[in-house]
Amino acid sequence: MTYPTIRYVCGDATFPHAVPAMIVHCCNHLGYWGAGFTNALDRRWPHVGKAYKTWAREAIDRGTPRMLGEVQYVEAEDDITVANLVGQDGIRGVNNIRPVRYAALGEGFQMIAGVVITRLFTRRGAPTLHMPRIGCGLAGGTWDKVEPLVQAYLCDRGIEVTVYDP
Repeated sequence: MTYPTIRYVCGDATFPHAVPAMIVHCCNHLGYWGAGFTNALDRRWPHVGKAYKTWAREAIDRGTPRMLGEVQYVEAEDDITVANLVGQDGIRGVNNIRPVRYAALGEGFQMIAGVVITRLFTRRGAPTLHMPRIGCGLAGGTWDKVEPLVQAYLCDRGIEVTVYDP
């Protein structure tokens, strides 16, 4: 069996080339939003960021911050869902420690694959996935570590993935 490979394009991941689509990106577990790729999401769909901040804040107020690897799904518009994947342990701070957690990205990709394959879009067909070079901006990750995770957890399960470079 031949599985899809990652497709690379120049463009903006908030304008996916095919629908139904799920846009996947990396978030921190503290509810901070407003830098990096989230700015592009805010320009198109401000309600996506509001939903994430509420989701994160409710957990923090209960004393249980969001766990690494968790995913929140927010409908941006008809046929486009944003997957807020908690793949950062905090944000880059004074010590300049890279907050990306590769294991959390892998866990999140597994959850997303399960949703794509079994539940979320059964009424409209399975979405293609669209993402920036997830975890490689402000999160401080490197694509040579993230790309194999995307391939193994998503593409090797038959899910089409498009990665957007600006």
